[in-house]
Amino acid sequence: MNTEAAPSHGHDHGDPRWKHDGVRVIPGHQLDPNTAQTPGMDRKAAITFARVGAQKLWAGTVSIHPNAKTGAHHHGHLESVIYVVKGRARMRWGEHLEFTAEAGPGDFIYVPPYVPHQEINASPTETLECVLCRSDGEAVAVSLDIEPAEQPEQVLWVDPTHPHGGV
Repeated sequence: MNTEAAPSHGHDHGDPRWKHDGVRVIPGHQLDPNTAQTPGMDRKAAITFARVGAQKLWAGTVSIHPNAKTGAHHHGHLESVIYVVKGRARMRWGEHLEFTAEAGPGDFIYVPPYVPHQEINASPTETLECVLCRSDGEAVAVSLDIEPAEQPEQVLWVDPTHPHGGV
């Protein structure tokens, strides 16, 4: 076990740079609304290079108005994770947005690189509140001009490590 980088447990407070260059807490009321916006959505940044020096990720919140949806797009080489806090998210994806799945509070959504997709608030009356994380600080969003499938196929996720629902 390497103990060279172990924290000091005595009165020595260790490397003083960690005080201001270590862990950061970004209060929810101090998120940055100066991000790329989509009509019907309000994005706010929490973790960015400019705010905390993040090198390999971006994190923030998004509120999606009732019945709002994005156009078809992908995020290039970035991976995205969406955590649903409140409301009902509907995702469509595929070459013609031919697949669909829904997620509710407590659910996570993973969007791989280059996957054409569309985010939709499935509720006509409730705001959808989510936390969004991306694998890089770049604001990559490539709009796609595709004809969506009339009736997308519902896809239920099966955990490959627990294919029968067991633990």
